[in-house]
Amino acid sequence: MNYKILNFNVKSDSRGSLIALENLKEIPFEVKRIYYIYDTKPDFPRGAHAHKELEQVLIMMDGSCELVLNDGKDIKNIILNRPDVGLFIGKNIWREMKNFSYGAKLLVLASDFYNEKEYIRDYNEFLRMANE
Repeated sequence: MNYKILNFNVKSDSRGSLIALENLKEIPFEVKRIYYIYDTKPDFPRGAHAHKELEQVLIMMDGSCELVLNDGKDIKNIILNRPDVGLFIGKNIWREMKNFSYGAKLLVLASDFYNEKEYIRDYNEFLRMANE
Protein backbone atom coordinates (compact mmCIF):
# COMPACT_ATOMS: atom_id res chain seq x y z
CA MET A 1 0.00 0.00 0.00
CA ASN A 2 1.30 3.44 -0.93
CA TYR A 3 1.61 5.15 2.46
CA LYS A 4 4.41 5.88 4.90
CA ILE A 5 4.73 7.11 8.47
CA LEU A 6 7.03 10.15 8.58
CA ASN A 7 8.88 11.00 11.81
CA PHE A 8 9.89 14.65 11.95
CA ASN A 9 12.95 16.05 13.72
CA VAL A 10 11.94 18.09 16.79
CA LYS A 11 14.12 20.88 18.15
CA SER A 12 13.20 21.58 21.79
CA ASP A 13 14.54 23.84 24.49
CA SER A 14 13.19 25.80 27.45
CA ARG A 15 11.18 28.03 25.07
CA GLY A 16 9.26 25.15 23.48
CA SER A 17 9.52 22.94 20.42
CA LEU A 18 9.91 23.54 16.70
CA ILE A 19 9.57 21.28 13.66
CA ALA A 20 10.79 22.51 10.25
CA LEU A 21 9.45 20.85 7.11
CA GLU A 22 10.96 21.38 3.66
CA ASN A 23 9.82 20.37 0.18
CA LEU A 24 11.52 17.22 -1.11
CA LYS A 25 13.20 16.62 2.26
CA GLU A 26 10.84 15.86 5.13
CA ILE A 27 7.92 16.20 2.70
CA PRO A 28 8.46 13.83 -0.26
CA PHE A 29 7.00 16.20 -2.86
CA GLU A 30 6.73 19.90 -3.67
CA VAL A 31 3.87 21.33 -1.60
CA LYS A 32 1.40 23.28 -3.72
CA ARG A 33 -1.59 23.41 -1.37
CA ILE A 34 -2.00 23.56 2.39
CA TYR A 35 -5.24 23.32 4.33
CA TYR A 36 -6.38 22.30 7.78
CA ILE A 37 -9.42 20.63 9.26
CA TYR A 38 -10.81 21.73 12.63
CA ASP A 39 -14.11 21.99 14.55
CA THR A 40 -14.76 18.37 13.63
CA LYS A 41 -17.44 16.21 15.18
CA PRO A 42 -16.45 12.74 16.46
CA ASP A 43 -19.47 11.05 14.85
CA PHE A 44 -18.97 12.60 11.39
CA PRO A 45 -16.20 11.06 9.28
CA ARG A 46 -14.38 13.09 6.64
CA GLY A 47 -12.60 12.18 3.46
CA ALA A 48 -14.24 9.12 1.87
CA HIS A 49 -12.41 9.60 -1.42
CA ALA A 50 -9.19 8.83 -3.28
CA HIS A 51 -7.00 10.90 -5.58
CA LYS A 52 -5.89 9.87 -9.05
CA GLU A 53 -2.45 11.55 -8.89
CA LEU A 54 -2.38 13.80 -5.82
CA GLU A 55 -0.17 12.90 -2.87
CA GLN A 56 -0.66 14.22 0.66
CA VAL A 57 1.02 14.42 4.05
CA LEU A 58 -1.35 14.63 7.03
CA ILE A 59 -0.12 15.96 10.38
CA MET A 60 -2.22 15.98 13.55
CA MET A 61 -1.42 19.38 15.07
CA ASP A 62 -3.65 18.86 18.10
CA GLY A 63 -5.80 15.99 19.33
CA SER A 64 -6.20 12.73 17.45
CA CYS A 65 -8.07 10.98 14.67
CA GLU A 66 -8.19 7.58 13.04
CA LEU A 67 -7.41 7.12 9.36
CA VAL A 68 -8.64 4.15 7.38
CA LEU A 69 -6.57 3.60 4.23
CA ASN A 70 -7.67 1.23 1.48
CA ASP A 71 -5.87 0.37 -1.77
CA GLY A 72 -8.65 -1.90 -3.03
CA LYS A 73 -6.94 -5.01 -1.67
CA ASP A 74 -5.80 -4.20 1.87
CA ILE A 75 -7.13 -1.93 4.62
CA LYS A 76 -4.90 -0.22 7.18
CA ASN A 77 -6.06 1.70 10.28
CA ILE A 78 -3.71 4.38 11.59
CA ILE A 79 -4.08 6.67 14.60
CA LEU A 80 -2.57 10.15 14.25
CA ASN A 81 -2.05 11.90 17.59
CA ARG A 82 1.34 13.66 17.51
CA PRO A 83 2.56 16.79 15.69
CA ASP A 84 5.99 15.21 15.10
CA VAL A 85 4.54 12.35 13.03
CA GLY A 86 3.12 12.71 9.54
CA LEU A 87 1.30 10.28 7.30
CA PHE A 88 2.23 10.26 3.61
CA ILE A 89 -0.65 9.01 1.44
CA GLY A 90 0.13 8.29 -2.19
CA LYS A 91 -2.20 8.29 -5.16
CA ASN A 92 -5.08 5.83 -5.57
CA ILE A 93 -5.58 5.27 -1.84
CA TRP A 94 -9.12 5.56 -0.48
CA ARG A 95 -9.04 7.42 2.82
CA GLU A 96 -11.51 8.10 5.57
CA MET A 97 -10.78 10.18 8.65
CA LYS A 98 -12.94 9.46 11.69
CA ASN A 99 -13.11 9.47 15.49
CA PHE A 100 -11.72 12.99 15.79
CA SER A 101 -11.02 13.99 19.38
CA TYR A 102 -12.52 17.19 20.77
CA GLY A 103 -10.50 20.18 19.52
CA ALA A 104 -8.61 18.14 16.92
CA LYS A 105 -6.65 20.04 14.27
CA LEU A 106 -5.39 18.20 11.18
CA LEU A 107 -2.94 19.86 8.77
CA VAL A 108 -2.84 18.59 5.17
CA LEU A 109 -0.01 19.27 2.70
CA ALA A 110 -0.87 18.43 -0.92
CA SER A 111 1.27 17.90 -4.01
CA ASP A 112 -1.04 19.86 -6.31
CA PHE A 113 -3.70 22.54 -6.42
CA TYR A 114 -7.36 21.69 -5.88
CA ASN A 115 -8.96 20.00 -8.90
CA GLU A 116 -12.33 18.31 -8.47
CA LYS A 117 -11.66 16.10 -11.53
CA GLU A 118 -8.73 14.58 -9.60
CA TYR A 119 -11.01 13.08 -6.94
CA ILE A 120 -12.55 9.60 -6.96
CA ARG A 121 -15.62 9.99 -4.74
CA ASP A 122 -17.54 6.84 -5.69
CA TYR A 123 -16.27 3.82 -3.75
CA ASN A 124 -17.38 1.30 -6.39
CA GLU A 125 -15.56 3.28 -9.09
CA PHE A 126 -12.47 3.33 -6.86
CA LEU A 127 -12.60 -0.46 -6.43
CA ARG A 128 -12.99 -0.96 -10.17
CA MET A 129 -9.99 1.29 -10.90
CA ALA A 130 -7.89 -0.28 -8.13
CA ASN A 131 -8.43 -3.78 -9.47
CA GLU A 132 -7.85 -3.07 -13.19
